[in-house]
Amino acid sequence: MKLVMAIIKPFKLDEVREALVGLGLEGMTVTEVKGYGRQKGHKEIYRGAEYTVNFVPKVKIEVVVASDRVDATVAAIANAARTGQIGDGKIFVGDITHTLRIRTGETDANAL
Repeated sequence: MKLVMAIIKPFKLDEVREALVGLGLEGMTVTEVKGYGRQKGHKEIYRGAEYTVNFVPKVKIEVVVASDRVDATVAAIANAARTGQIGDGKIFVGDITHTLRIRTGETDANAL
C-alpha cells in the first residue's frame, strides 16, 4: 500500500476529486494548507499598497491506494491539477506499512 499526497491549487480540487472518483477510489483526506516553493510567495497590490504574500494557500490531498494503482492515481492527479503555471504543486508517494479500519477491525488491503 502507498500513501499518495498531493499539494495543489485550491481551485483544482473538484477536478482532482472527480478524476480520483473516476478511478474508483472511495476516500480521501483534504486539508487546507499554506506554503511556498521556488517562487517564495508573491507580491500583491491592495488599495494601492504593495505587500508580499509569503505563504500561498494550497490544498493537500491524501489517499491510500494499493501499490499496483499508484501510477494511475499519480497520473490522474497530475493531469487534473495541471494548469501549466508556476505553483501547480507536487505529488509525493510513500509506503504504508499497516492500516486498520477502526469500526470493523479490518487490516491492510481489506481496510481500504
